[in-house]
Amino acid sequence: MGSRYGGIKQLDQFGPHGETIIDYSLFDAIRAGFGKVVFIIREELRNDFDEIFGKKLAGKIEVDYAIQSLGAYVPEELGEVRRTKPWGTGHAMLCAREHTTTPFAVINADDFYGLEAFQLIGNFLATDTEDDLHAMVGYEVQKTLSENGSVSRGVCTVDAYGHLASVIERTKIYQEEQETTGRRIVFEENDDRTPLSPDTPVSMNFWGFKPSVFPLVQKQFESYAIANIDSPKAEFYIPTVMTNLIQTETGRCKVFRSQSEWFGVTYPDDKPTVQAALRQLHDEGAYPDTLW
Repeated sequence: MGSRYGGIKQLDQFGPHGETIIDYSLFDAIRAGFGKVVFIIREELRNDFDEIFGKKLAGKIEVDYAIQSLGAYVPEELGEVRRTKPWGTGHAMLCAREHTTTPFAVINADDFYGLEAFQLIGNFLATDTEDDLHAMVGYEVQKTLSENGSVSRGVCTVDAYGHLASVIERTKIYQEEQETTGRRIVFEENDDRTPLSPDTPVSMNFWGFKPSVFPLVQKQFESYAIANIDSPKAEFYIPTVMTNLIQTETGRCKVFRSQSEWFGVTYPDDKPTVQAALRQLHDEGAYPDTLW
């Protein structure tokens, strides 16, 4: 449930024939060679997802469901979990552990990434043999903003080897007008505004992992849950996972730079822009008239 969108945007219709954004990601993933999709959802949404995606994907890609329950992987000694907000993207990924035995990608269901991103990560996962080397697709921050309000992004720094050095979740990024120099991109934290270069790479939660990461993520989350059991809004993000892997030297992350124009829906007013962009992609031949 998108707190700023006001509905279940993962199931909203954006394409010219009522396609969801995840329809395009699934279509691109299949074209890039992925063989299985695991939907990480709440239990009460399973029938909806099965109804929408089950038949259309039959015979095209294996389908499975992982349930992100509030108590999943929380140490038993902590007792009942008293929160309504999910534990975050890192915990969601962990909830797919029992359904995932091969190298895998993780994406958001409400972000459009483009075929290039799936090809980059798919090729990496199919060919790289180093268990501790993972990957992400980075987008230029200027190509990931909304005209309708601030956005949350993982701001990245990349070392000379093309590996991720750090990723920090900035929860309020936007463009602001300046009287003398025009518009600039900033992130705001504690009422302080810090400029960001337009080509700064940011994470849009398109990650590629080897399955060896799961025991490390579980250990991280258990410690996080113990420390935050009384903080009902605390979230365990995938950037938090990756930062810990880098700092403890238990994992590395190759950064692929995408030149594609990312788009997604944060606010209700973003919907017409996304609909127009998808219509244009169909008109240009990037996607067939009907996906399925």
